[in-house]
Amino acid sequence: MLGDVIGKPGRQAVEALLPRLREERRVDFVTANGENLAGGMGLTASTAEALLAAGVDVITSGNHIWDKREIYDELEREDGRILRPLNYGTTGVPGRGWGTYHALDGSEVTVVNLQGRTYMTPIENPFLEADRLLDEASEGLPPVRLVDFHCEITSEKTAMGIHLDGRVSAVVGTHTHVPTADERILPGGTAFQADLGMTGPIWSVIGFAPATVLPRFVNGLPTRFEVGEGPVLLNATQIDVEPATGRAIGIERIQQVWEP
Repeated sequence: MLGDVIGKPGRQAVEALLPRLREERRVDFVTANGENLAGGMGLTASTAEALLAAGVDVITSGNHIWDKREIYDELEREDGRILRPLNYGTTGVPGRGWGTYHALDGSEVTVVNLQGRTYMTPIENPFLEADRLLDEASEGLPPVRLVDFHCEITSEKTAMGIHLDGRVSAVVGTHTHVPTADERILPGGTAFQADLGMTGPIWSVIGFAPATVLPRFVNGLPTRFEVGEGPVLLNATQIDVEPATGRAIGIERIQQVWEP
């Protein structure tokens, strides 16, 4: 599971590093958060296709999924490989917040995309929406279930991990672009990490060029963020799951540097 992929540098790093990672680590299934893929904000059809072609099986997202209107139609793809947060509801909202897919080893994998509410858009309650999906899914869900919780604060992410412990295989957070060192397997068998971190330029402010970000902190002036340049740090987490039970049996953070 890869954290937020930032702009062209992040995409190029995924294209360069992911195929080898999949082969060396015998990875059967890959998710990546792609909401910052198109110039740092949003997702387009071409950037999504590039990420999928690089070896990503499912693209998750968050609040920036709506920044590029051209992606709205792509959210309705028959294969459902681009997700938006489930708790935006269904009425008049394109796309879906979860799907079931086939991994390389033949296992079925359900991926759920949720978004937090603290300091974010006041959408539907992600805890209750997760409960509703797990309890009332129209089709039976396979044992392997992965959750990307796109959320601002670690306490809300931790609460979700505990809330879903034993009912899903993994709960990982995205959105803040900084990896947390709290990866662990919870008592009920759910792998958890509060934030995967980003795949983006190292010498940046969460992926963006410092010169375009610092004025906001120094003098409060509005600026337009631009994606940073230079070496890229790929942040991901490998989760090992028993297909028959859906229980996580291993979790490991991965960091690799890619030089353009």
